[in-house]
Amino acid sequence: MKEAVNREARLGASVVRLFFHDCFVNGCDASILLDDTSSFTGEKNANPSMNSLRGFEVIDTIKTQVEAACPNVVSCADILALASQKGVASLGGPSWTVQLGRRDARTASLSSANAQIPMPTSTLSTLISMFSAKGLNAAEMTALSGSHTIGQARCASFRNRVNNDTNIDSGFAATLRGTCPASGGDGNLTPLDIQTPSQFDNKYYQNLEARRGLLQSDQELFNGGSQDSLVKSYSSDGEAFKRDYASAMVKMGNISPLTGTNGEIRRNCRAIN
Repeated sequence: MKEAVNREARLGASVVRLFFHDCFVNGCDASILLDDTSSFTGEKNANPSMNSLRGFEVIDTIKTQVEAACPNVVSCADILALASQKGVASLGGPSWTVQLGRRDARTASLSSANAQIPMPTSTLSTLISMFSAKGLNAAEMTALSGSHTIGQARCASFRNRVNNDTNIDSGFAATLRGTCPASGGDGNLTPLDIQTPSQFDNKYYQNLEARRGLLQSDQELFNGGSQDSLVKSYSSDGEAFKRDYASAMVKMGNISPLTGTNGEIRRNCRAIN
């Protein structure tokens, strides 16, 4: 992961996003890594993921090396959990102990991915209920949203916000419209955190206080609702954010793992054995 992040800092964020999209669909079982087959359609082209999930090659590289050293023992699900932690830590974020022993799913679910992963247009009530469905409370949702202190987003995911929203700093919106016009440029990228795009810190929350959240779902956390006070707290106390983020990542990593004889240890993360 250090090699990957040194090559391209964004890959740290990309792998964390893979882990999030994995855990929210039938648990942390590496189903997100499966390519489509004749018997099932995978999750890679679900609406929240289409044209934007990346970092698969990093996981492939790790898996190849792990298999060479220790075949048929370490699951793709555990690799993804570990890689997420290393990605965050390598960009200045917290470290945490990754619990291990997950096994890999033998199938994937496009319909579940479409239904269970929040969208960049999600409201606060939707975010709270979708995280609650996975056993994560509102405060943990707000901490985990801090993943957006790193990484980038495509224009298609924030076009409506910068062209139509009112709860946005006008100068920020004007600048973004240069990258993301009212039509065209779907794939144009903008950092989720304009202050320190490749540093895992609490600037994301400071941006929210300044009405400079890139996605509608970001700004929903600070928009006169129940999470305003926690956003303010994290904005002024980066260590508290990192502490809460680490414990929430451990909890997210424990969503419905396959253990015992359930699932398998995939030899190739893209395909069942």
